[in-house]
Amino acid sequence: MFIPLHDRNDLDHIDRQYVTLAIIGINVLVWLATAMSGEGGALTEAAVLGLGFIPAVAYGSAELAPHLSIVPEPATYVTYAFLHANFMHLATNMLFLWVFGDNIEDALGHFRFLVFYLVCAAAGALLHGLLDPGSQAPLIGASGAVAGVVAAYLVLHPRVRVWVLALGRIPLPLPAWIPLTLWVVYQFVMIVIDEEGGVSWAAHIGGIIAGAVLVVVMKRREVPLFDRRIVSPRAVVHKGTSVPNVPRRWGR
Repeated sequence: MFIPLHDRNDLDHIDRQYVTLAIIGINVLVWLATAMSGEGGALTEAAVLGLGFIPAVAYGSAELAPHLSIVPEPATYVTYAFLHANFMHLATNMLFLWVFGDNIEDALGHFRFLVFYLVCAAAGALLHGLLDPGSQAPLIGASGAVAGVVAAYLVLHPRVRVWVLALGRIPLPLPAWIPLTLWVVYQFVMIVIDEEGGVSWAAHIGGIIAGAVLVVVMKRREVPLFDRRIVSPRAVVHKGTSVPNVPRRWGR
């Protein structure tokens, strides 16, 4: 539907989005490690089966071979979110996280953002598994966690201008609520009409629900919802007269 490029939304509480950058770095490193073995390679196969979320294994109707059990099964509710099928799968998720993650980390704080991200990933896996508990196909990708970040951004910053490539080719500056609401609605539509597709729309929706709820309870107390904040620059002194503060939003 759209590709996010940049948002005009400064950081207010942190100097740099260290957790967001670390998550992106880990995802890239994991993809590089698995990509080096090639598609269908032994390392890739072991990583996908051992770290991916497999509903049938999680709910006890199937078992992995002992040599593929890399982590305890409950950990796969999170580890799956650090694996990606190909470069475009990785790039799309990391681009969304790069554009929107910094402001959510700013609103929550570093540690709480990490917890938020991992819980959104787990919520995505949980809903995916509940809707298809017998599936033996591994779920991989950060889409569930990133969907939580997108939902949180929509709750906190719907009026911020975001530059997007509409339909992948038309650059437009839009209030965030327009592309993000369309994106959220698209996920709910696709889970109904794309039953046989290779995308887990349920994981996206699980992340969306978790992100929208968690950001309300985990954000800093002084961070308002729905951009209910007026940022006023210092008074400008001109010829001995103080000009009243004029509300405006600082651009990045």
